[in-house]
Amino acid sequence: MAWEARAREKLDAINSSIPQNWRLNSPVPSAEEQRDLTGPYICQYLSSEEVEITECHAVYIVKNISCGRWRAEDVARAFCHRAALAHQMVSCLHEIFFDTAIKDAIALDEYFAKTGHPVGPLHGLPVSLKDQFHVKGVDTTMGYVGWIGTFQGKKDTAKHKTYESEMVRELRALGAVLYCKTSVPQTLMSAETMNNIIGYTWNPKNRNLSSGGSSGGEGALISLKGSPIGFGTDYSGSIRMPSAFNGLYGIRPSSGRLPYQGLANSMDGQNTVLSVVGPMSHSPASLRLMIKAILSQKPWLYDPLVVELPWRSDQEGETLRYIAGRTTETKLAFGIMRCDGIVQSHPPIMRALDIVTKVLTAAGHELVDWNPPSHQRAIDIVQACWVYDGGEDVHGSFELSGEPMSDKISWIFGSERREEMKASAIAKNNVAKRAFQKEYMDYWNSTRQRTRSGRPVDAFILPAGAATATRPGARTYAGYTTALSALDYSIVTLPVTTVDKKIDISEGFQPISDHDANVHSGYEPEIYHGGHVGLQLVARRFQEEKVLVIAEYLTDLISAQHSASQSAEA
Repeated sequence: MAWEARAREKLDAINSSIPQNWRLNSPVPSAEEQRDLTGPYICQYLSSEEVEITECHAVYIVKNISCGRWRAEDVARAFCHRAALAHQMVSCLHEIFFDTAIKDAIALDEYFAKTGHPVGPLHGLPVSLKDQFHVKGVDTTMGYVGWIGTFQGKKDTAKHKTYESEMVRELRALGAVLYCKTSVPQTLMSAETMNNIIGYTWNPKNRNLSSGGSSGGEGALISLKGSPIGFGTDYSGSIRMPSAFNGLYGIRPSSGRLPYQGLANSMDGQNTVLSVVGPMSHSPASLRLMIKAILSQKPWLYDPLVVELPWRSDQEGETLRYIAGRTTETKLAFGIMRCDGIVQSHPPIMRALDIVTKVLTAAGHELVDWNPPSHQRAIDIVQACWVYDGGEDVHGSFELSGEPMSDKISWIFGSERREEMKASAIAKNNVAKRAFQKEYMDYWNSTRQRTRSGRPVDAFILPAGAATATRPGARTYAGYTTALSALDYSIVTLPVTTVDKKIDISEGFQPISDHDANVHSGYEPEIYHGGHVGLQLVARRFQEEKVLVIAEYLTDLISAQHSASQSAEA
């Protein structure tokens, strides 16, 4: 069968999985007519009960089910319905297994009725998964036509639709309800999500823009509240960019904190810079709930790469004491990085940095300029890893069907295989990474000389990208996330504001390079208007507890400042 026919057959199967009474009767209006599909637009297709359920954060969903106020079945049906609508609006799903999810939810309700207590800390919580997770009964295509009906491109009947990733097992044991898998770009190596099966996944808040990549389907689905929380993966920004583009909180943990065992991947076995798995949601509290729950399953007993590091409440408490000033030292200290010296961010992102700087200063925290070792060196290290195998893995997957690469992918891997890197060259890149990590560590430690407390900064803040979101045809730059992957830090992306075409205008822009000028030329306030603006909050390695506490605190500061501004305007 030609690749076009196979792709069409798969798309038809995905769409036919949507119940007839959940299908839209008419096409979604164009982006010109209806730019924003979130909030009131999607809610018009839901009952008041479904809206109440799906507008809740994950923490409250679990609380309401665990106290008996809501049934897991009703929650599952509500999110399945909203996810079905989301897919019809922005093409964000690769696999739909609503019937299985509802059966699982009914079983949870029966258990609760019989025992009077939940199965686990995620009892009845719907969780969506990026299409790298293997789940029994459904395909994992990862956007490749050649993977349809196979196990990662191989006709392995023993594993196809029977094998499950380690985290899937743990989520089930915790009481989570799994119901869909979300769209990804071919190869996972793109800041836009598109493939030859489901097409392009648009940004629901502003359909002139991309939902990001490679966890773009997760970003779009959660943005439309078709999922309260889901899992993406991040190699060079694949959780962080979709989270920032879609107004979400997403965490890139340090490698080895959460289990990656049994996930599909591109270039599997490349170990210089590891892809990591992490949750994306609407609040830091939801991310904390999920990570604590996963760690309670002791994943280090089942994934050889996971570090034995349970959740550390003492790290949370220590951070809270500094925030409140209940120590003998000063409050927290933050580094602020406005530009990486390669590409300057668009005006809305610079305004977001101004907002964060203002609220932290007003709260009595200390800010220092962050001028670390060259991020270009880190970008070069990460990008070298992409072609260790000369494109063998990627080209082999495309050759299974004969489907074409998108331009974004062929830019990286070329039209044909290249010479594989020698072991000595890979070793040299590993040494370069280690040297860069040490130099960056020394720089971070040196900031104690610039703080009043004599302590190094607690975290630093920088853009999540040069643009608030990628868009088709415009030059992009992912260096702000890519460089940090070489450092393996604990990073949370958090939303700060939205683009305002009246405020976020380019005045006095002076490019620092031709690349900077090209990226800036893609910024048009009218096109970006209304889109989300997010930043990265960075802590040291394995400081997930600390960075989530700070993210929640910073969110409260931003929210209070926003409320005060609205009151002043009124």
